[in-house]
Amino acid sequence: MRFFFSSRQFKVILCVTLCLIALSAVCIAIGGRMSPQSDVLGTIAAPFRAAGEKISTSVSDFISAFTEGNEAQLKNAELESEINELREQLKDYEKALSENEFYKDYLEIKDANPDFMFEAATLISRDNQDPYKGFTVNKGSVNGISENDPVITDAGLVGFISEVGLTTSKVSTVLSPDVVMGALDNRTSDSGVLSGSLELAQNGETKLYNLSRSCNVAVGDYVVTSGEGIFPSGLLIGTIQTIGSDEYNTSIYAAVKPFVNIDEIRAVMVITDFEGQGALGE
Repeated sequence: MRFFFSSRQFKVILCVTLCLIALSAVCIAIGGRMSPQSDVLGTIAAPFRAAGEKISTSVSDFISAFTEGNEAQLKNAELESEINELREQLKDYEKALSENEFYKDYLEIKDANPDFMFEAATLISRDNQDPYKGFTVNKGSVNGISENDPVITDAGLVGFISEVGLTTSKVSTVLSPDVVMGALDNRTSDSGVLSGSLELAQNGETKLYNLSRSCNVAVGDYVVTSGEGIFPSGLLIGTIQTIGSDEYNTSIYAAVKPFVNIDEIRAVMVITDFEGQGALGE
């Protein structure tokens, strides 16, 4: 619209309109002073008077249309502003709803472990060069996060904080050989050591090894943290997929599929504190 006001066409229309307004005024003035019934001049003035009234009406209609158009534009702008404001409110509502659902999923874990202190974090980048699917989250030391803090979702253990920055942190997953923890079969309480390997990571699995040959572990059993190492006890890790013997046939190992689908992680909880955490890291 602003380009129209500065165009040549608008200037021509404006000049014509002003001339018509002036002519209209003259015609109405002439017609108003002479009665058409009084003399010949009245007869001559009649067409001018009619023309003046017609021009005046046209100009009035043009101005009204222009004014109404501006009012419509202003109203549309106001409506668009209101719509944008409502969209922002909807985004805020959806974000709050999502956060409520997110925190609700951890209430059961918190109820079972009142000593746990959580810090929510969001995944911001994945390390595509890492075969163990490590990633970076948007929280760091300023948020109370420290190296070796356990990382979980409501489904189970994800891994631990392996590097800490001021506002971001790197997470190493349970698929990584950097993760070494005590773990046990939740059904039989047979214990072993859980750590990742490149071969198993390609299948999205990790390894529970150093199991006694007399153990009673079975495919489908749940594996949980034993509390030995940097992780608290009782965190769900995954299910046993296969069972085998080591190369020297002295112990049993089991391939474990994590409960957490690492490829689909969007948000996590970092356990920043729990009872006995310092002692476990010693």
